[in-house]
Amino acid sequence: MIPWLTPECSFPPIEEALEEPNGLLAAGADLSPERLLSAYRQGIFPWFADDEPILWWSPNPRCVMRPEAIHLSKSLRKRIRREGFDVSFDNDFAAVIKACAEPRPGQPETWITEDIQQAYINLHRLGHAHSVEVREDGQLVGGLYGIAIGKLFFGESMFSRRTDASKIAYVFFAKQLQKWGYALIDCQVYNDHLASLGAEVIPRTEFKQYLDRYLDMPCTHSWQFDLATDDIVSSQ
Repeated sequence: MIPWLTPECSFPPIEEALEEPNGLLAAGADLSPERLLSAYRQGIFPWFADDEPILWWSPNPRCVMRPEAIHLSKSLRKRIRREGFDVSFDNDFAAVIKACAEPRPGQPETWITEDIQQAYINLHRLGHAHSVEVREDGQLVGGLYGIAIGKLFFGESMFSRRTDASKIAYVFFAKQLQKWGYALIDCQVYNDHLASLGAEVIPRTEFKQYLDRYLDMPCTHSWQFDLATDDIVSSQ
């Protein structure tokens, strides 16, 4: 059994999350900015279908990416050099989260419901949620979004309408976060796509140590890319 949260309730300790399904911690409460930011600061995130209550998760192990560990394949380097994609921050957050919510092959339903979209748009307006856009000939073809707190970024979802467009968004993003001194990108749950870029899994106890160390570090940068394409493809 998991606790049912009212808007007044705090989250239980993440160590109380279930082993099966892995990481399920609580249900209920709301998607207010205060609730969401409190969740991320504790290593918790919402994930639920349209016909379910709000479900809160903290899986063990945790899938993460150290920005300096990003893997850029030779084929991806060539694609970035050859095709001249335009990459930006926070240019159209609403369009990115809407694209992430679109059905995918073999995945007709989405967890990025209308309520989720509005909740993260609210966080974006408050300066906590950020997007990366990849455009080709002016058209949005890929991107990602998530939450930044301190020197940690909590990734939520990505999309691609062209081959490798989401990978390009992620590579540019990780390289920029590395320059800004970010310690970790939270990828939540392992998948092969993230692993191909350099993601790994760590115990939840280790992930919690990152939270304790980096959440309250100040960030003085503006959310603008200041790396040239050559800086991306020439680095290791």
